[in-house]
Amino acid sequence: MHKPRFITLEGGEGAGKSTQIRVLAEALRQRGVEVVVTREPGGSPGADILRGLLLSRDVSWAPQAELFLHFASRAEHVAKTVRPALARGAWVLCDRYYDSTMVYQGYALGGDLAQIAEFSRMIDLVPDLTLVLDVSVKTTEMRLSSRGAAADRYESLGTAFFARVRDGFLKIAQDNPQRCVVINANRSLSEVSADILAAAIA
Repeated sequence: MHKPRFITLEGGEGAGKSTQIRVLAEALRQRGVEVVVTREPGGSPGADILRGLLLSRDVSWAPQAELFLHFASRAEHVAKTVRPALARGAWVLCDRYYDSTMVYQGYALGGDLAQIAEFSRMIDLVPDLTLVLDVSVKTTEMRLSSRGAAADRYESLGTAFFARVRDGFLKIAQDNPQRCVVINANRSLSEVSADILAAAIA
């Protein structure tokens, strides 16, 4: 339990990643583990500045510019937050990582998959475990409508986009069974949490 691990949580809009990462962090802390909870885009001061630009609905980025911004944010985040935490023995739980870029900018928005894969290799930090929280498109839309807050850029892209996102994450999980575990996140919070914890400490 005390060997550092880098665990990423992935999934489409409304999958419950933010809630589940908090529950997992608390369960691990109760077991005596130092846990750092972080997110992408963002996760460090410089990366958080880029997050604001990427999620803004006021800017329509050229696809390659958007990709570069994501990886600039990621490089900063990994250097300033993730690697230092792992080096001192902490577990790092990250809400989204490079799989999200492959899915959103690649599979869902038509970006160059080979280029995204190459940039991911350049970051040179592979998660020990990736938990893919899978929800139906119907669940995504229901959860987003219940939030009562203004949709960000990705949340406003609609049903066909959400379907491509879901398919993209499932393909990545299928292609990477050595690090990816798919969690049925259509269920109750406690059921999902139990499966996540079991996978994390296996």
